[in-house]
Amino acid sequence: MEKMSDKSMESNYFKYVLWLAIFTIVYNIAEGLASMWLGAEEETLALFGFGVDSFIEVVSGLGILQMVLRIWKHPQQERGHFEVKALRITGIGFYVLAIGLALGAGVNLYQRHKPETTLGGILISILSILAMVWLYKTKTAFGRKLNSEPILADGRCTLVCIYMSIILLVSSVIFELSGIGWIDAIGSLGLAWFSFTEGKEAFEKAKGKAYSCCHT
Repeated sequence: MEKMSDKSMESNYFKYVLWLAIFTIVYNIAEGLASMWLGAEEETLALFGFGVDSFIEVVSGLGILQMVLRIWKHPQQERGHFEVKALRITGIGFYVLAIGLALGAGVNLYQRHKPETTLGGILISILSILAMVWLYKTKTAFGRKLNSEPILADGRCTLVCIYMSIILLVSSVIFELSGIGWIDAIGSLGLAWFSFTEGKEAFEKAKGKAYSCCHT
């Protein structure tokens, strides 16, 4: 009876993770489109880049969604195979995010571009911080309950989005107060390095799980 109860509880946990993945995908698509549109309208590269980066979170969410659906369809199969694939998808997302941040920061510094206004960045970043903090805490909690590295890695991907939102908020406020347009580029370079290290960690964990699956 305890085993059945544990399986039932695990199934419920995966159900919550499934809905979290769906919410992450829908939210980030909406946030990405809104940020890119406002970024183009206000001529702010930071906000436009933030919108592009929102779609990296969609990639991670799709990886987790695929993993959860496959585990439900094939509960008798080893979870490791699906988790390795999800980890690699998340790792690729981190790498793409790092490249995008670095290139965006370089262009921003080179062109010395100043946006017309950053009010859109302030509003979107505040909303994003609230949503991403909740997602990070919830994903981390379920990742620990299910002992799933891909879900925990997805949570860390959300953590990157929180940092990005904070930098967008701070840089947007600083620009509105002082007119300095290059502050966010410096922070973006730091986030690019953080994203790169997280992508590397995701691939290292994928290799470890792949080795474990082949030698059990």
